[in-house]
Amino acid sequence: MKHFNTTGVCVPEIHYMVDISDRIRQISDMVDAGQYFTINRARQYGKTTTLSILRKHLLGRYLAISLDFQGISSKGFSSEEDFVQDFCRLLRRSKRTGVTFPAEIDVIIDDIIGRSEHKAGFGELFDMIADWCDIAPAKIVLMIDEVDSASNNQVFLDFLAQLRDSYLKRNSEGYPAFQSVILAGVTDVKHLKSKIREDGHQKVNSPWNIAADFLVNMSFSRRDIKGMLDEYEAEHKTGMNTDDIASCIEAYTAGYPYLVSRICQLIDERLMSRNPDQKTSTLPWSRQSVDEAVKWIVSEENTLFDSIMGKLTNYPGLKRQLYRIIMLGETVEYIPDDEAQKQLRMYGFLDKKDNSVIISNRIFETRLYNHFLGEKQEDDTIRQIGAYDKNLFVADGRLNVPLILKRFIESYHQIFGPLTDRFPEKDGRELFLLYLKPIINGTGNYYIEAQTRTQTRMDIVIDYLGQQYIIEVKIWRGPRYNADGEKQLMEYMEYFCLDTGYMLSFNFNKKKEIGVKRVILGEKVLFEGTV
Repeated sequence: MKHFNTTGVCVPEIHYMVDISDRIRQISDMVDAGQYFTINRARQYGKTTTLSILRKHLLGRYLAISLDFQGISSKGFSSEEDFVQDFCRLLRRSKRTGVTFPAEIDVIIDDIIGRSEHKAGFGELFDMIADWCDIAPAKIVLMIDEVDSASNNQVFLDFLAQLRDSYLKRNSEGYPAFQSVILAGVTDVKHLKSKIREDGHQKVNSPWNIAADFLVNMSFSRRDIKGMLDEYEAEHKTGMNTDDIASCIEAYTAGYPYLVSRICQLIDERLMSRNPDQKTSTLPWSRQSVDEAVKWIVSEENTLFDSIMGKLTNYPGLKRQLYRIIMLGETVEYIPDDEAQKQLRMYGFLDKKDNSVIISNRIFETRLYNHFLGEKQEDDTIRQIGAYDKNLFVADGRLNVPLILKRFIESYHQIFGPLTDRFPEKDGRELFLLYLKPIINGTGNYYIEAQTRTQTRMDIVIDYLGQQYIIEVKIWRGPRYNADGEKQLMEYMEYFCLDTGYMLSFNFNKKKEIGVKRVILGEKVLFEGTV
């Protein structure tokens, strides 16, 4: 029976997978057109799986060679000769996957590998490649995975320059060369030019400026996810609503392939094994189970989070941009030449929307919120009170949000005194999140709705045991502004099909009514708290 996979290559015969046949056809069209290009996506975005399936798709029409640059050691990138020798080793290794070479090319490859003196350079390697392309029974497609292993060295750039030269001569002079070259990795190859020069200067001309734009969307849509769940449901008969679950997963992940598969894997392997009786009233595959899987993902250690969170330590400029977007609620303009934004998009943190940049998905956003809040050690008292109060707020599996607001307001005044001196707006929001986090931690999730996260207001959406709660946190700016906030919150409640909503205002006026009051607006109920 198939299972969900989040490590290594996904194989359609043994893993539940999204159907990527449309994507494969789009990429195949680029190969047919003789294009050279890079599949440049964030970690665990399905690049290796795509190359594996693409290679099988191309077989019969092309001689498809798939190499992995992780098979070249650091010494292999230390000189041109060492690189050529290791590159030929990878070619010979591909014979184990069924690739065959003409006898004369086989001899040359073995000769280059076996030399201890007078080792071959790029000239000899590319002469061999030209001869190979000239006599091969089919046009050759070269696919190289994990090109990040080659970053930060001049030898790799020289290799790309040779590929570019062959490509240009192929088109202008009919010179025998690869039909298509596909490089896959996180690092944008064009970006490498700024890292290599020992004199500290950037190289203006990229050795990969002949690459075609790769516009294939590799994220998973709701329809994609539903197709995978339909296959699962056909085998397991859980009774789940695949369209509803797919919509919920897509909302959390924005289609990030690893996160989609990880949610499904956790539900299948943990919740299904915990509750194997499909006759129970609560189905394992439900919105609540998706929430629980997200809770685990947000708190777990895995290679994806280790990789992307490590960038915050290594690149302080990236961290500052993320902090501005998440914690300060700033709208950051999309600037294609901004170096920090390039890096954030490359590593999968950011996407572009309406000429602004946004966090790419809710799971990343929550993880980053937790990271930034964890650095607020000076505000640890409010966090400790939230943890101490935790058991007060749950009754019959539901959160008592009005009581949470009431206790937060009391705790705030107990710690900081009357709210009279203005402070940066973000400080109030962060204090409330610090109080809230230990209350829902371990049972529920929260995220900040990107459409309302601004310097003036933000909506916190809490998922707790299958229930949703929306809390608008803002600075009091007068009755008119408050009325506008009520209207916006009611519209959001309508969107989430909720009858009750919550507001928390930080009011700096001396004459104000501190506490929580219940307000009836039409058919909706609002609990409005004032600090």
